[in-house]
Amino acid sequence: MYTLAVKRDFVAQHFLIGGDWGEENSWHSHHYALEVIMEAESLDKHGYLVDIVDVEKALEAVVAYFKDKTLNELPEFAGLNPSVEHFTRICCEKLVAAIGPAHLAAMTVKIWENDIAWAAYRHENKNA
Repeated sequence: MYTLAVKRDFVAQHFLIGGDWGEENSWHSHHYALEVIMEAESLDKHGYLVDIVDVEKALEAVVAYFKDKTLNELPEFAGLNPSVEHFTRICCEKLVAAIGPAHLAAMTVKIWENDIAWAAYRHENKNA
């Protein structure tokens, strides 16, 4: 299985809802690191899993959308606690739609919320 990953950093804000999480219930910023990891059994005719330039463009668009925003105010988080777990799924869905070559077996988005904590969401392509 081949694997390719690309990573970007950005700052965004949120506040948690629906429970008592102390300071996390107050508006605050995170310096996020978003990593997209793609897997496939085969490469394309150029020997690429996916063209890194295409991945970078898609990742930059996702980062630009969330950068310096308060997640709670975005439509993707309507009715949701803006946890890092929900954030990974939302970013993964956007990247699958933007990149998604048919031969990809899986795409995982990992978001680091700080130096020691991260969450990930994995999309598996049942048709690959």
